[in-house]
Amino acid sequence: QVQVVESGGGLVQPGGSLTLSCVVSGRIFSTSAMAWYRQTPGKQRELVAGITNGGTTNYADFVQGRFTISRDNAKDTAYLQMNNRKVEDTAVYYCNVKPMFRPNEYWGLGTQVTVST
Repeated sequence: QVQVVESGGGLVQPGGSLTLSCVVSGRIFSTSAMAWYRQTPGKQRELVAGITNGGTTNYADFVQGRFTISRDNAKDTAYLQMNNRKVEDTAVYYCNVKPMFRPNEYWGLGTQVTVST
């Protein structure tokens, strides 16, 4: 059974840093592409960053070099390091898992990130 669990959310001041973690169980991590999405009330979920099982990364334009996605296959964990946070980064952040050898994709329940003074 696949489980996706995010952690690391919280309150941070503008300009601050935060790192989110996503642990995936079910022995699919190393052969899965990982991604972070975010969603605010009334808006569609949007892609923040992605990383393939081979380590190739892609980022949304609004990241502007502030965020870094990474993965540790030994720990079945993906990370999203967020620097120079802005108020508009406030959202629920979701971890997405796309296995190479399965038709399904999997989502975590999300972790709230609030950027505020």
